Amino acid sequence: MTSSSFSLKTLLLAVVFTLPGLAYAAEPAMTKDGMLVDHKGMTLYTFAKDAGGKSMCNDKCAANWPPLAAESTAMDMGKWTAIKRDDGHMQWAYDGKPLYTFVMDKKAGDMTGDGKMDGAWKVAKP
Repeated sequence: MTSSSFSLKTLLLAVVFTLPGLAYAAEPAMTKDGMLVDHKGMTLYTFAKDAGGKSMCNDKCAANWPPLAAESTAMDMGKWTAIKRDDGHMQWAYDGKPLYTFVMDKKAGDMTGDGKMDGAWKVAKP
């Protein structure tokens, strides 16, 4: 085995073991134009009735305002926390506020949910 083939194999092994860690470290959402959006560019919202890092949006509410889903193995990172919903699924919260999309938003950048229910729904901002 030559030195260069050994180095290449070592480099490839390092990449294989590093990539899962990098994917795992990715934040659950992004900031665009001063607001939080999911990885599809869909606007994220907060709900005023949520308190203490707990979602109060369940059943029909969650059908209209789908929670930003987290994997069951999700780990908190900085201001991002994974919270358990009443249905047992996990949801992402930012700075203690659970995050949701809105079914009436049809394309990235839509913000049709902002101000709904007498202002209870707001565009999420970092």
